[in-house]
Amino acid sequence: MISVPFPRRVATRPRRSTGGRPSSAPGFTLLELAIVIFIMALMFTLAVPYTGGYRKARLRSEARRLAGRASYLFDQASAQKVFLRLVFDLDHQVYGVLRLDPYAVPTPTFGPDHSSASAPVTMPPSIAIRDVTVGDLGTFSAGTVATQFYPEGYVDATLIHLIDLSGHVMTLAFNPVTGRVIVAEGDLSMTQALTR
Repeated sequence: MISVPFPRRVATRPRRSTGGRPSSAPGFTLLELAIVIFIMALMFTLAVPYTGGYRKARLRSEARRLAGRASYLFDQASAQKVFLRLVFDLDHQVYGVLRLDPYAVPTPTFGPDHSSASAPVTMPPSIAIRDVTVGDLGTFSAGTVATQFYPEGYVDATLIHLIDLSGHVMTLAFNPVTGRVIVAEGDLSMTQALTR
């Protein structure tokens, strides 16, 4: 005959809670919960300031994107000997490129530039073009305004302010002679931006 051993029961003492009675449900003590909540609160306070850094980085990124587009247009206008316009639709927060067609009848007109690098750009919802100042035309905060790039290697003196939801402002200034685009933090005037 084969005997099967039965598992032995080991006598254990029941857990006692802090009140002196045996505890029937396992779980966390109040002290353990307090420590975990404290650590979570500490991590949250360390992480919250960095969301502003993300917003500023996104604003800088959009400013550099616009600056790159303007530099490209300056180079293309002088290399191809054409008139190009960077058009800002401030009501819809979109900017795009128009090219002068000198052979249009009866008069030369500006039409969409169909090159791959000239597609219209819509600003992200968290960033807006606050205003655009073009040469002697003045400052625009609504409607449509354009800055022109000339085949001789000039551009209209242009000042653009981008703003995010937190109120941070980036300034872009187009140097009319060199075509260089200055990108600076803060709400600057044309002379302040060009002297940086």
